Amino acid sequence: MLSTPPALIAVIGPVEPPLLTAWVRHYQRLGIERILIAFHFPDHVPDARRHELQAASRELGIIPTGTSTGPWHEHTNTQLRDALRHKAGPGWHLLADADEFQQYPAPLPEVITQAERSGHRVVGGLMLDRVAAGGHLAGWSPEDGLDLAYPLGGHLTHRLLHGDPRKIVLARHDVTVASGNHRAPGHRPDTDRICAVHHFKWRSGILDDLRRRVHHFTSGTWQEQTPAVRDEASRLLTHVGQHRGVINTSDPRFAFRRVSLDRMPFSWPDEARSIFTTWRPYAHTGQD
Repeated sequence: MLSTPPALIAVIGPVEPPLLTAWVRHYQRLGIERILIAFHFPDHVPDARRHELQAASRELGIIPTGTSTGPWHEHTNTQLRDALRHKAGPGWHLLADADEFQQYPAPLPEVITQAERSGHRVVGGLMLDRVAAGGHLAGWSPEDGLDLAYPLGGHLTHRLLHGDPRKIVLARHDVTVASGNHRAPGHRPDTDRICAVHHFKWRSGILDDLRRRVHHFTSGTWQEQTPAVRDEASRLLTHVGQHRGVINTSDPRFAFRRVSLDRMPFSWPDEARSIFTTWRPYAHTGQD
């Protein structure tokens, strides 16, 4: 068995404090004891919001490694994340954004022990996008929890947004992980043991965030490495514009169904393996 749990590494943006609390509690339940975070706040975020989040972090017993402000360039996350990984030191690192709640098919120590025994230096995950029952981009109540507010899980990221749904969720300290934690060049996860990454991105306020992202990347205020992130945001905005402000949860492409953080989705291993092994970058056309 693993003697030391992995360090949780995350760059946190201006999320609502209850989400940060739910996120920390989730990973503590998985056995995480060491959490290294850095805050980054774009210029539009009010000082009060920054102080609120920093206070919430302290109440959870987490002292942020750093807080930065300014444009959210595409490389910003990677630089901050890698600084946190360096500080975390040797061992396994668990990588998760603040809206990503990972769900494993076995206790975390067993997952890591199995990876080590099979010679894998990374563990893979697949995004499972969580949305409200009617597809509304709604808020949520901490008393009721995320599962109740966003009961449906499906494959929105790659089947609508043409984004990469694959994630590196665990990596040895000396394994380089690409931007967005999507790949680890030279390392392939065991596709028979892919964890579910419950993705609670589609909450109240996300449309403003996406519009801001498109504007800043298009104008060059925020630097991008490829147009992929901007294009994904534009596709979501177009989709909800065509469906009266909601995500079309009845579209069979997205395979939305009721899921829970307490139990792995039915037939997840086969489903995840199929998507993980067949996904390819979207081929852009002149009509995009």
